[in-house]
This record gives sequence, structure tokens and C-alpha cells, in this order.
Amino acid sequence: MDRAIFPGTFDPVTLGHLDIVRRALTIFDRIVVAVAEQREKRVLFSLEERVEMIREATADLSGVEVESFDGMLVEFARARGVRAIIRGLRVISDFEYEFQMALMNRRLDEGIDTIFLMPSERHIYLNSTVVREIARMGGPIEAFVPPGVTKRLRARFTAGATRVAP
Repeated sequence: MDRAIFPGTFDPVTLGHLDIVRRALTIFDRIVVAVAEQREKRVLFSLEERVEMIREATADLSGVEVESFDGMLVEFARARGVRAIIRGLRVISDFEYEFQMALMNRRLDEGIDTIFLMPSERHIYLNSTVVREIARMGGPIEAFVPPGVTKRLRARFTAGATRVAP
């Protein structure tokens, strides 16, 4: 069975992320959505909340597993016997960063390859940072994230509840 890992912070998961998962499922039998701990980055949602949101958003997709990880991605992949990493590319600046990471991962483990997928055009501009900012300002986010994420973002930004997860 062919499996791939789709890693990210997913703070929060967007419809663009889910588009990449669906595209990856046309290539691989199973996709492990690997939610990164991200200790060095301030996140809005805790690791547990992010994992729960993705599980909820992918519940209708056969072949999706959701796990959290902390540490090096190649070690996470190696421990699971996964030889492919899926990364989404939206714009040229994404490619520059992702290409560098793919080369470093290959250097760390030559048996792990990175596969780049582009989201559909309707999601090309979408990223979690922009969604969080729109939500913070009270703007419409329903077209960008699954319903469960909309609820959580609204709750987080209601009545000054803008705490950042530790």
C-alpha cells in the first residue's frame, strides 16, 4: 500500500489543505496528515485542537490518517516506512522555500522524495495566516475553512478570546 505524509502546522486547516489531501489521495492509497508541534512558532490553536479539526474535516475521506509529530519530518516518515512527502505549492515564493526543504530532506534520507501538488485555482491564494487575520477582524471565513473550523475561529475571536496556544 502506497502512503504519503502531508505535513504542516494547519493553524487552522483550510479548504486549500483539504484540496491537496484529496489530490494526494488520487495518487496514494493513504495520506498521513502530520500536524507539526511548532514550538518556535506562535499558533492560535493547540496541537490537540489542530489534530481534532483535521480529523473532523477529513472524516468523510477514506484513506486519511491524522497524527501529530515533534521533531524532524524525515524521522517521522522513516519511523512509519513512508517514502513520500506531499507539499502544496501556491506561488513562486512557496517553491523556493519548499525546494530548499525537499533538498535538505533528501540529504537527510535519500529514500524519501517530495511530491509537489498545486491546489485548485479557487484555493491558490488561501493560507492559514490570512484566514486567521480575516477571522480576527470579524470577516467572512466560511468560504475558506470547513464549518467546524469556522465555529472554532469565531469562538476564539469572540469577546477578546484571542489567546495563543502555548
